[in-house]
Amino acid sequence: MAAKDQSYLIIGAGVFGVSTAYYLIQKYPQASITLVDRDAYDADSRVAASWDWNKVVRADYDDLVYCRMGIESQDIFKSDPLWKPYFHETGIFWTCRGDYAQKVIDNYKKLGRKADLYAVSVEEAKKMHDGLFDHADYSGVTEVLINNTSGWGAAGDCLQAVTREAIKLGVKYVVAEVASLQFDGSGRCTGLKTANGRKLTASHTILSTGAFTPKLLELSAHDSGRNALRADGRIVAGGIATGLTKLDDKTYEKHAKMPVGMQGYPAEIGPFLGSLPPTPDHELKWWGPTIFTNTREVLPGRRISMPPAKPDYGQWDVPPRLKKDIDDANNVFYGKKGADWKMNKYRICWDAFTTTSDFIISPHAAAQGLYVATCGSFHGWKFFPVLGKYVVQMLEGALPADLAEKWAWDRHRPDPKDNPEYPRWEMNSILDSVGSSKL
Repeated sequence: MAAKDQSYLIIGAGVFGVSTAYYLIQKYPQASITLVDRDAYDADSRVAASWDWNKVVRADYDDLVYCRMGIESQDIFKSDPLWKPYFHETGIFWTCRGDYAQKVIDNYKKLGRKADLYAVSVEEAKKMHDGLFDHADYSGVTEVLINNTSGWGAAGDCLQAVTREAIKLGVKYVVAEVASLQFDGSGRCTGLKTANGRKLTASHTILSTGAFTPKLLELSAHDSGRNALRADGRIVAGGIATGLTKLDDKTYEKHAKMPVGMQGYPAEIGPFLGSLPPTPDHELKWWGPTIFTNTREVLPGRRISMPPAKPDYGQWDVPPRLKKDIDDANNVFYGKKGADWKMNKYRICWDAFTTTSDFIISPHAAAQGLYVATCGSFHGWKFFPVLGKYVVQMLEGALPADLAEKWAWDRHRPDPKDNPEYPRWEMNSILDSVGSSKL
């Protein structure tokens, strides 16, 4: 198909969708490229996991693929005028239980990449940054990883800026609730139908729909009679609570130049925790240790995890149990230093998970013309500047074989027991009666 005849519907305007649109419009400026999202890109509140106050930007991975991608992404954050304003190179302070620090250091060496990266003892770490983390939880910690080239990104602002640039280059942006995918008589995906009955068509339909993906595929399977469309455990919607406290001027001065704080745990204990440096509004953020599903009946006899049905996913209705999560995370990082901090904002963030936390960037096996590019598993934002490059490679059949296998729709799916970031709680089990009525 000639480039001028290609058309792309990208459902979901988070980092996967926007990055894909941005790369496509640069490579195929004559093609029809449309982003479809339930929220305007500049809305005050959005459901995308990518829309957030701030996100960690790092290449500190024990997985060589994501370490390489993280470095590639940071190179763009540090050099490209579009991305550069949104990256803050504050460094990272990562308490490691096990050999994580050494694996990260080894990966940098394998990639031939030099960085201000090293590991220190707990006692040495406690003295760093004027003792900022001297009251943190160091139980089981073997060493602390320091990488002064890591940092954080202004997530929502960056997402909006790149979306605006993509639109400027020719990408169309449609605000609509997607009801189902559409197929022709041969089973090829031809586009989508919105909740108000409007149909949009394209030669390529790309699902960058995050936590909404399993539900959309269930509805589309029901409407079309094509049961093989279902995610069937490949993708699970999961949520986590985040919270912010507003620091007074004196406390802000002590934390203004702090690094990203990370607490790493083995799978049997739970997910790693993070504390991000304060925003220009003096707001310090961290997230809780409970990652959960929300299993509901989507259709008669079909139960899946999906975000709450409210238009905003009920993201601001954070129940007491999850607010306590934020208090516990505060204590893990700051101990008595943060005892008097009051949380002024809470949010439940939803994303799509795989059992290994690997992305899915792949053709959908059940339909020609349908592609999947999602499953951030709460670690996708940092790759925003490069995700679209890999999605375009997938669309063109040029994705390197190792990545095509790692991110395939149909691939080996290990038991998630060894993945500390996989959802292990159920929403109903962690809500009190008040919270349950809200969700």
